[in-house]
Amino acid sequence: MAALVLFLAAPALAEALQQEPHDGEGGQGATRHVLALTWQPGFCLTKPESPECRRHPKAGAPRLSLHGLWQVRKSYCALDADLKKRDRSGKWTDLPQLSLSEGTAARLAEAMPGVASGLDRHQWLMNGACHAATAEAYYVRSLAMLDAVNGSAVGTFFETHAGRSVTMADVAAAFDAAFGAGAGERVRLRCRDVDGQSVLTGLTIGLSAPDGDLPALIRGAAPTRSACEAGLVAQVGLVAQAVD
Repeated sequence: MAALVLFLAAPALAEALQQEPHDGEGGQGATRHVLALTWQPGFCLTKPESPECRRHPKAGAPRLSLHGLWQVRKSYCALDADLKKRDRSGKWTDLPQLSLSEGTAARLAEAMPGVASGLDRHQWLMNGACHAATAEAYYVRSLAMLDAVNGSAVGTFFETHAGRSVTMADVAAAFDAAFGAGAGERVRLRCRDVDGQSVLTGLTIGLSAPDGDLPALIRGAAPTRSACEAGLVAQVGLVAQAVD
């Protein structure tokens, strides 16, 4: 696994996800926001040299991590043009540090490994300001959603299926069990080809609003379809081999 190909740089990953919003309008609700989560072991197979992958290659039992909370077709709200240009350059660690409480900063560093690459700063500038008046409020809300997913049958499903390939139908069933019938129809898997194998790098969840009861937010969004139908839920040990 040493000769892995870099498919997407971190800025490119964020842009690619942003350009593929869930269905916006439909007869069964509307998707106005998207919660994007990462399966870090899979992501690190596509980008083993990234700071977050080199820093924690042998971490404990993996859980879904935070990528971002987006408003569909809306970004960079009231942002200074120069700062927007700096963000789009991809040098995220050169962006201004966020004003977060000590507790939130510590929690975010754990739940969003991409903090090592400045992903937290990028997500706040590109998406967070469209959701909340402060980075603190934005990330407290985002982390609460992440905790709800990881603490549900979905989190258990990913933890127990590490090292195995899963299908979109499998994941949808876990979402239905956790958040109610139909929830799985609001989810898309994110996969990349690694040495000829489809590897799960994360998922996106359609939401009808930016806050509220998560099961209701998911079921209130429009159904969508996942381009990825199956992928390997990579294990931490495999990532460590790729980094070594």
